[in-house]
Amino acid sequence: MRGGSHVSAVTDATFDLAAGECLALVGESGCGKSVLASALLGLLPENAETAGSALLGDGTDLLTADERALARTVRGRRVGLVPQSPAAHLTPVRTVRSQLEETVRELTGVRRADVRAAAEAAAGRAAFPAGHLDRYPHELSGGLAQRAATALALIGDAPLLLADEPTTGLDRDLVDRTVDELRRHVGDDRALLLITHDLAAAERIADRVAVMYASRVVEIADAPDFFGARGPRHPYARGLLNALPEREFAPVPGLPPELSALPAGCAFAARCERADEACGAVPALSGGAACHHPHVDVLEAPRA
Repeated sequence: MRGGSHVSAVTDATFDLAAGECLALVGESGCGKSVLASALLGLLPENAETAGSALLGDGTDLLTADERALARTVRGRRVGLVPQSPAAHLTPVRTVRSQLEETVRELTGVRRADVRAAAEAAAGRAAFPAGHLDRYPHELSGGLAQRAATALALIGDAPLLLADEPTTGLDRDLVDRTVDELRRHVGDDRALLLITHDLAAAERIADRVAVMYASRVVEIADAPDFFGARGPRHPYARGLLNALPEREFAPVPGLPPELSALPAGCAFAARCERADEACGAVPALSGGAACHHPHVDVLEAPRA
């Protein structure tokens, strides 16, 4: 950054995602979720640096692939993206129909005579109304732009779909319909990484949940355990869930740290009632939670 400073936007993120699976990546704004998705598709700004690897099933490393390979063989074909800011990804001087038809021609084997019908079917998958297909992006509401972007992302039936806040601007019924369609996309041979603030949407379709806080993945858990009686193990993840109105409606105290000024130890320690001197060291992700004092299951004492 300016002045030679650095921001660690994503740090030591490690997870896998199998075919047929939906992993929900959740956390407060600014924790690094969208940066992670952009890194996977080579969409970071020029001043960004990446290290490590992000491997597709055939061994392709997304972090080391050049722009030519990403543009011609990865984006849309092997990895689809529902962007967080759809208005910035839609071409402003072309109608939604035109953009859908172009994507159909590029990514599918549909005959030229059937392109128009295929584009309309793609719009229908994302609940985009047919009466708005001939509008330009600036004529769309935020919710309609989001549905247009979702329709474009689904066309290629990519083996991996990254959905970055795909329900922004949608009412509850459309949220449920959209995430259900994304889940149907998964099938047996495709996977979905759902990046969302909407824990209800995550609970509805996710197989596993990964929680990010201050650039790090602090918990990974099976969704039934995370949302069920066991609950999250990391104090932040538990607080995030308990902040929901249908739960305790209790906010997580304090504010997350700036990514440009992360503390030396556990980034959540200043907000955590369990913190002690051990939290001066960064905890490793072990047993599903990166915490020195995780919540544990209370086992029933054995009977005599």
